[in-house]
Amino acid sequence: MPEYAYLTGGASGLGAATARMLAKKGMKVFIADRDQENGRKIAQEIGGEFAHVDLADWNSQVKAFTQAVSAFGRLDYVYGIGGIGERRWLPNNSTSNSGLEFEKPDLTVIDVDLTGVLYTSALAVQQARRQDVGQHGFRCKIGVIASVCGFYCCPTLPVYTAAKHGVLGFVRSYGKYLPSEKITLNAICPNVIRTNISTPAFYEKMEAEGLLTPIEGVVEAFESLLGDNTDSGECLEIGPNYAKGQGIVKPKFVEFVDKESERSFEVLEPRGRSMQLPG
Repeated sequence: MPEYAYLTGGASGLGAATARMLAKKGMKVFIADRDQENGRKIAQEIGGEFAHVDLADWNSQVKAFTQAVSAFGRLDYVYGIGGIGERRWLPNNSTSNSGLEFEKPDLTVIDVDLTGVLYTSALAVQQARRQDVGQHGFRCKIGVIASVCGFYCCPTLPVYTAAKHGVLGFVRSYGKYLPSEKITLNAICPNVIRTNISTPAFYEKMEAEGLLTPIEGVVEAFESLLGDNTDSGECLEIGPNYAKGQGIVKPKFVEFVDKESERSFEVLEPRGRSMQLPG
């Protein structure tokens, strides 16, 4: 029985590599991306389908996702991989304004890398609730791309770091609830990989110092979550040492500072459960 996957950001880089991996597994893959030319090329290459999408726009995501459901009938896997890197969020020009005039910050990175992931995940969960359990015992498996900036902090990448911390918080919380509905949600958190987010000179410097993470390691992490793997709410880290055999790391959650703090969250969990139940 064939399985069906929907994937954002599949026109290049990590998304394209993941789409190829899924197709080699025998899946029918639907690619959604802003890059229509390359998106169509990859979709044609793997025998899949393509739709244009603006990840920051809910209506655009709904349109692309609906096309995928209409084409395949069901979606066994949904991947939110598309994203962008840090950009100037403040004008950084102290002389451009005077008095009490202020400029609105550019939060496009939040719109794409956090809100866009939440949009894709919301669509996946709603569709999963409408379809039967598949051959591996799940209604749907959701995988999203995050970053090591979700674990650690880079002072000069504040908005990107905030977005990735948000993704990890979402996955580590909601991902522990969803298995009760036969749905899984996990995040892959690579260190620096060679994509079109930065410049060739930057990647050459990283490679010269042995700091690039192979895309193959990230694809392997996504592949490890296929089938009957029951992991959910996990954030898998892949770093430069993957090429040296370190493999995929599953970092632990932040530990509670004391028993009272731990107990507070035990009380909070059932309080919020009713807001997550379908219906």
